[in-house]
Amino acid sequence: MEDFNYQNSGSVSQDYARDFIKSVYNYMFAALTISGVISYFIGNDPVLFDSLFRTESGGISMVFYIVLFSPIVISLVMAGGFNKFSFGTLMALFVLYAVLLGMSLSVLFMKYSSSTLGNTFLLTAGSFGFMAFLGYTTKTDLTKFGSLLYMLLFGVIISSIVNMFLDSSPFEYVISLVSVVIFTGLVAYEMQMIKNMAHQAQMDGTLRQKLALFAGFQLYLTFVNLFLSLLRLLGSRD
Repeated sequence: MEDFNYQNSGSVSQDYARDFIKSVYNYMFAALTISGVISYFIGNDPVLFDSLFRTESGGISMVFYIVLFSPIVISLVMAGGFNKFSFGTLMALFVLYAVLLGMSLSVLFMKYSSSTLGNTFLLTAGSFGFMAFLGYTTKTDLTKFGSLLYMLLFGVIISSIVNMFLDSSPFEYVISLVSVVIFTGLVAYEMQMIKNMAHQAQMDGTLRQKLALFAGFQLYLTFVNLFLSLLRLLGSRD
């Protein structure tokens, strides 16, 4: 979780903290819903899919690459504009990110069956819920644990790039397995960070909204990455 600056002037009430966490999950679920609905309708409509992502000759269109890589640019713009952008602008970018990611995830329906996607989603939701509960209730400080997981994640990204050239199935399986462990652990870490943020001193309304939005965005990304890691690990067995 990124460390955004705000002043701390003491603890807050439990109701205030719960309201903040509720807002975080509302943003997360909204983004998951947007991405899920869009990916489902595009992925289950071959005509629409081809019109969006294929050229007349049957190749991959430039639109697909724009949709695939634009979310990276949007996330960087959001992070860089946290202080100067209005909440409305950040919300618009957040929704745009969810739409574009949903469009890119539509390709999953071409590779995996609906039952595989559904079962993996349920497994992801169960794992996410358990680790979020663990992160919220544990008294252990997970800061060092989270730092280690982010270092491992960087290693996984490098390994994935290397495997693009090696095209090794066993190596890909190991990367997927490690990714599941990393993103499962990050759920607990991020939930503890959000809990700590929620119990900090009261912030002004705009800053509080922005922090809740970014926290929801972080959980949304972690959920999606955990889902994709589990899908790569288990999907081939279907």
